Amino acid sequence: MTLEKPIGEAGALFSKFDGRVIHGIHGAYGPTSVDKAIFSMWVQGVGAEIMGRRKFGPQSGQWPDDGWEGWWGDEPPFLTPCFILTHYPREAIEFTNGTSFHFVDASPEEALRLARDAAGGPDVRIGGGPSTVSQFLHADLIDFLHIAIVSVVLGTGVRIWDHLAGLEDRFTVESVSTASGLTHQLWNRKARA
Repeated sequence: MTLEKPIGEAGALFSKFDGRVIHGIHGAYGPTSVDKAIFSMWVQGVGAEIMGRRKFGPQSGQWPDDGWEGWWGDEPPFLTPCFILTHYPREAIEFTNGTSFHFVDASPEEALRLARDAAGGPDVRIGGGPSTVSQFLHADLIDFLHIAIVSVVLGTGVRIWDHLAGLEDRFTVESVSTASGLTHQLWNRKARA
């Protein structure tokens, strides 16, 4: 991961993603597709987000004094409080569009409590990257998971499924393949016994 390659060699993963629809299908240009319809659900019912430090930026270690405020410029698309998991907390960053970034050194459980309090009722999205999602799955804190599968061989990267044997037993999984070549998997938590 670098400034020039925000998701490393995985750029092909986003070649199919139409970000114009993340705030609703009304933002789509051209014909509506299944991909656009599914991606347009990204913000529905979400009041806060939790993400890993690498989703926020390429830095590691202590935060440099470089003015970095995330990959998204002056108008990050989240429109909610976002909690960045890091071992190096720092002052929060707030934007006029309602997005705020809070940097916390917290367990998944504690981060979820903070995000739920900030959300005030709506859902909390676990926004990634793969290490963060894996931690929350391992802690059994995810009720719904949308995985978009792209047919591309990367060779390296962070594996989301390590140490999660039997995970599929906790969820029902529906898959939808689309003309774009994407396969969307929708994982819904089974009722707890």
